[in-house]
Amino acid sequence: MSDTKDDSDLFHKSVQVDRKFRYDGIKPTRSRLPPVPRQRIEDEKRVIDELFSAEFEPADIETGDELLFYRPGVSRSIFKKLRKGQISIQGELDLHGMTVTTAREELAHYLHKCLRSGKRCVRIIHGKGRGSRHGHPVIKNKVNIWLRQRDEVLAFCSARPVDGGTGAIYVLLRKAK
Repeated sequence: MSDTKDDSDLFHKSVQVDRKFRYDGIKPTRSRLPPVPRQRIEDEKRVIDELFSAEFEPADIETGDELLFYRPGVSRSIFKKLRKGQISIQGELDLHGMTVTTAREELAHYLHKCLRSGKRCVRIIHGKGRGSRHGHPVIKNKVNIWLRQRDEVLAFCSARPVDGGTGAIYVLLRKAK
């Protein structure tokens, strides 16, 4: 045990500083500049530029009852085209006026048929729910939930006003395996 004490004393003696440093209390004169949020500034500039651009697309304006969904991996440009109605609609299903049970069965059958036949983009009409006894869109809300649960659905969004507006959706489907 005496070897460790001797080693410890030897170490402390060897690292001891011969001269002492004095602190004169003067602080450094250089002050740091606050960080500049460059990305936020660029984003805000881009938003302002888009707001005042000559190109106006009604589909870019979100309302409270619009449906929007896309899975990770779906490019923003494809989703933007879907929202603008720029992807060819290859089929349509009208669930308007059906019961919840019937609508669910019809939707599942239709999606399966679309996948088999290679359809990539379809329109589903769910209605706005104005005639509902509950006073809110029942089928629309159910379709929103059901489509999110389906693996073959890559993205969906409310249709443009000429295609049914918030009473219909465009659905982008994956390629059949």
